[in-house]
Amino acid sequence: MKTIIVTGGAGYIGSHTLIELLNNTDYNIVSIDNFSNSSVASYDRVKKLVSRPFQTFNIDLCNENDLRLQLSGLTNIEGVIHFAAFKSVPDSVADPVLYYFNNINSLNNLLKFSKEKQIRNFIFSSSCSVYGNADELPVTEDTPLKKAESPYGHTKQIGEEIIRFFCASNPWLNAVILRYFNPVGAHMSGLTGELPVTKPNNLAPIITQTALGKNTLTVFGSDYNTRDGYCVRDYIHVTDIADAHIKALHYLTEHRNKKSVSLYNLGTGNGVSVLEVIQSFEKVSGKKLNYGVGPRREGDVVAVYANNSLAKEELGWSPQYSLDDMMLSAWKWQLTIEKGG
Repeated sequence: MKTIIVTGGAGYIGSHTLIELLNNTDYNIVSIDNFSNSSVASYDRVKKLVSRPFQTFNIDLCNENDLRLQLSGLTNIEGVIHFAAFKSVPDSVADPVLYYFNNINSLNNLLKFSKEKQIRNFIFSSSCSVYGNADELPVTEDTPLKKAESPYGHTKQIGEEIIRFFCASNPWLNAVILRYFNPVGAHMSGLTGELPVTKPNNLAPIITQTALGKNTLTVFGSDYNTRDGYCVRDYIHVTDIADAHIKALHYLTEHRNKKSVSLYNLGTGNGVSVLEVIQSFEKVSGKKLNYGVGPRREGDVVAVYANNSLAKEELGWSPQYSLDDMMLSAWKWQLTIEKGG
């Protein structure tokens, strides 16, 4: 049986992708995580939603020797899906050196391992933050990249370039780069979702915790040049993102790619303001949110949303879940957490 390695498999998007891989493919699945912003309990939740086992390894990808040693016995590796990275915009602004060290070294070590093992397929988790403050919206894959507004976004720009140069010098490797827009929501069962170890930085868990009085919601900036003054983003359900990885994997393994590195936006194509997200949550949950408005946050772009037509055309992928679905699933997951789930 061929093997797929998933790095960051205990994380938010990684764990949802494990579920889709285990339920919709017949690959042997190997997950790597060092639990820097996740927990081994994430694997327990995945196991409740799948019908077959998977392997796990506790590895820091910045430790090249440990990576090589622990995975030395793996054979017949069909591909790598690389999620593992630090991903907080404000944390990257506060500690840029940490972000450059972790996100770039982990990628370099994984590519070196891929070369040693002659792994032919590589899927990279990138971000819409690579666009910076784009001149025109929606952004396409050909939109020129502007200066990154955060060290996190810059690490993704660098990561994309590393992959391009690596594939150019190693023509046996094919890669898909997926630029996520703003992942939100939880598994529709309500049995697993986003559960950061540290204080949450993403909007959905802050909203759901605020609804229960566990957190304070501050909206950063209300004076942007947008329709209601609030930042605009393209929010996409985490299961839709997970599904895109399955389709990208098939795209590579079926040799449908026309070039060594293919690039796709993963968004709904709809720009939604932070205020509109809050209103959607209030509608589906029946909870009124107590929130405040603060100053703009360093590192945030004004507005960004996707043109996703290329992913639809070449990967056969299309988002299935609405903003209300995203907010309702996030709320169901928060209630599961409250019940000790």
